[in-house]
Amino acid sequence: MFTYILRRLLTAIPTVLLISLAIFMLLELAPGDPMADVPLTIPPEVKAKMREALGLDQPSYVRYLLWLKQFFWVEPLVLFDHWFGTSFSLDMQRVVSWQTRSPVSELILQRLPQTLWVVGMGYLVGVSLAIPIGVISAYKQYSWFDQLGTFVSMVGYSVPTFFTGVILIVVFSVTLNWLPSIYDTTLVVNSWPSFVTQVKQMIMPITVLALFNAAQISRYMRASMLDNLGHDYVRTARAKGMAEKVVVLVHVLRNSLIPVVTVIALGVPSIFAGAIITEQVFKVNGLGQLLINAIQSNDLPLVQTLTFIFAVLIVTFNLIADVLYGILDPRIRYE
Repeated sequence: MFTYILRRLLTAIPTVLLISLAIFMLLELAPGDPMADVPLTIPPEVKAKMREALGLDQPSYVRYLLWLKQFFWVEPLVLFDHWFGTSFSLDMQRVVSWQTRSPVSELILQRLPQTLWVVGMGYLVGVSLAIPIGVISAYKQYSWFDQLGTFVSMVGYSVPTFFTGVILIVVFSVTLNWLPSIYDTTLVVNSWPSFVTQVKQMIMPITVLALFNAAQISRYMRASMLDNLGHDYVRTARAKGMAEKVVVLVHVLRNSLIPVVTVIALGVPSIFAGAIITEQVFKVNGLGQLLINAIQSNDLPLVQTLTFIFAVLIVTFNLIADVLYGILDPRIRYE
C-alpha cells in the first residue's frame, strides 16, 4: 500500500503541473483585458505603467513560471512565517488579485469559512441521509419507503438547485416569513440570539444542497446494495445463522460502500469549490461567488489560483478514494 501511495504521489506531480499549464493557457486565450475598465481619460503612459505593474508586459512563459514560484514557494513561506513568526517571505512578490490588489490567498481564506459552513454542512447532511436511505430502500425493495425514496431522489436530482432555492425563498421567506432569504456573512455569533439567527439563515441553503447531494448518493447506495444482496456470500452468512443486522450492516454494507466511496470522495472538492448557483441565490459570500466575480472582472490570477486549487483537490481525493478501496475490501491489493 505504501509503495502504491508513493507511486501515485510521484505520478500526481506531473499531472498537477500539466493541469496548471492547461489552466494558464486557457485563461491566456480567453477574451478580455484587465485594463478594459480603466477610464479613457488616463494617459497612455500611465496605462503602460499599470500594465507593467501587473506584469502584463512580460511574455506568457515568464508569467507562468512566476506564478508557479509564487504558488508553490512564496505562499507556503508566507504561511510558515505566519505560524512561527519568522520573516523568510519578507519583500517576496505574492500572487496578487488584479481587481482588489490584495494577495489571493488572503481573499480565499476570508471566503473559505462561509463556504465550509454552508456547503460543507450541506454535503455532510446529504451523505448522512443518503447512506441509510439507500440501504433501507435496497433492503425493502418496492416497499412504500423505496417508492418514496426513489421519487424524492429523482426530484432532488432532476430539479435545478436554483429552482429549489427560489421555491424555498418564496414559501419560507416571502409567504411564511420564517427564514431570511439573504445570508448575512457579516453576522458575528457571540450570543444565543445571534446563534439562532445563524442557524435560521443556514437552513435553506443547506436544505437545497443536502437534497441534491442525497438524491445522487442514495441512488448509488441503493444500486450497490441490491447488487451485493444477491451474492452467494450473503446466502452463506444467513445459512450459518448470522443475525440479519450483521449480514446487512457488516458484510453487505461494507462491500456496497466501495463504489459509493468514489462518488463521496470526488464530491468533497466541491465543498471547497463552493456551490456557485446556490451561493448566488442566497447571496452567500463564499468561494463560488468569489470565482464568479473574478471571472466577470477578468481577474486572471484569482481565477487561475482558485481553479488550480480545485483541480489539486480532485487529484488528492481520487487518491484517497483508491486507498479507501483497500481498507473497505481487503481482497483489493495494489501491486
